[in-house]
Amino acid sequence: MSMINREIDDFSVQAFQDDGFTTVTKDDVLGHWSVFFFYPADFTFVCPTELEDLAALYDQFKAADCEIYSVSCDTHFAHKAWHDASENIKSLPYPMLADPTHKLADIFDVYIEEEGLAERGSFIVNPEGRIVCYEVNAGNIGRNAAELLRRVQASRFVAEHGDSVCPARWVPGSEVLHPGIDLVGKL
Repeated sequence: MSMINREIDDFSVQAFQDDGFTTVTKDDVLGHWSVFFFYPADFTFVCPTELEDLAALYDQFKAADCEIYSVSCDTHFAHKAWHDASENIKSLPYPMLADPTHKLADIFDVYIEEEGLAERGSFIVNPEGRIVCYEVNAGNIGRNAAELLRRVQASRFVAEHGDSVCPARWVPGSEVLHPGIDLVGKL
């Protein structure tokens, strides 16, 4: 069943960010665009490459009024330990959400019960708390932050311009389409 336009459930989780612990709730994600970026576990192989890729584009996500929330089923203490042990993870500017009870992984339907881990799921949530775009990859396939950013930008654009749609490879400033009978069979 599709999760498009599904409102996310209430939640409250611990997070690690800026050398400290904080609580993040559903109320914190309302009013701006959000990316929930699930990854299997701290201290692994593909995960840090993805988290670094996101960090490299963080300013562009913020310019799109979007906060990144990385999420694993590890505790906030594990996030801090990984931060302290890894120069690459130490530079992450966004919150690392702890989900040891897999509440978030269940809400977004990415929990792998037999492994106690989350799938690699990327979810774009609009300011009203609804999922507008998502993908879930196998654990051995890393994701591309630039493509995720493009999808955030496209999601924002179509939300703001309801009569326009973004074709393949659309980027901000590119031409859009205006659906109508005159385009049927001509593209």
